[in-house]
Amino acid sequence: MRIDKLLAGLALMLASVCALAQDQTVYHIDDSSLQALKGLRNVRNHLDTDPGARITVVTHALGVDFLLDGAKDANGSAYAGPVAALKSRGVSFEVCEITLKNRGLKKAQFIEEADFTPSGVVRIAKLQKQGFAYIKP
Repeated sequence: MRIDKLLAGLALMLASVCALAQDQTVYHIDDSSLQALKGLRNVRNHLDTDPGARITVVTHALGVDFLLDGAKDANGSAYAGPVAALKSRGVSFEVCEITLKNRGLKKAQFIEEADFTPSGVVRIAKLQKQGFAYIKP
């Protein structure tokens, strides 16, 4: 009987960990012109449906461009407003520092909502190891 209770407890813990992992998602953006607008819309819809989700948007290469100060989409709308709205809902936006070095960009060129990570690809891999679901819009 005692082993049954132990196994039941372990099963419950495993179910809790799996449920937690489903509430964590990393969105990967490496080309702003193709993915930024769609990605922001996906993240907004994700939070509208699952307000408790923990979402991290990791950018590198050309994907960092929508987080540059003054960046606009193809329709001329600034990205800063939607990014700020999502940041206020708990979304983090991370910019790859390797991309900054390779493209000659400075942290001061980015909107205040942007955070920085040493390597976008490494960050994505680590988040996945922590149980984050992976989405590339």
